[in-house]
Amino acid sequence: MKRYSTTKTRIDKSGMRTYGTTYYPTIPINDGDQFIYPKQGDRLDMLAYKYYGNTNFWWIIAKANGIKGKAALPLDEVIRIPGNLTQILENFRKINKPG
Repeated sequence: MKRYSTTKTRIDKSGMRTYGTTYYPTIPINDGDQFIYPKQGDRLDMLAYKYYGNTNFWWIIAKANGIKGKAALPLDEVIRIPGNLTQILENFRKINKPG
């Protein structure tokens, strides 16, 4: 699932397509979560692929860890990898339902 697949779009006055706001669910700690120390060179998209098999889910790891706009992950901080992917994606779809 692509992150913007449920985001509302519209055409503005100049004919350009614009996206509405995308909302993200809170991601509470769950028994299925994993906690890791990132290695040198790790990126959110790489971790998403490793744990979820899909680079598009990088935002889940970012949201769960409060990561905003960082290019490199801190090597001395634990990163939480949420384990309840199905529930997170279901919540994401609910709060971004088109219509």
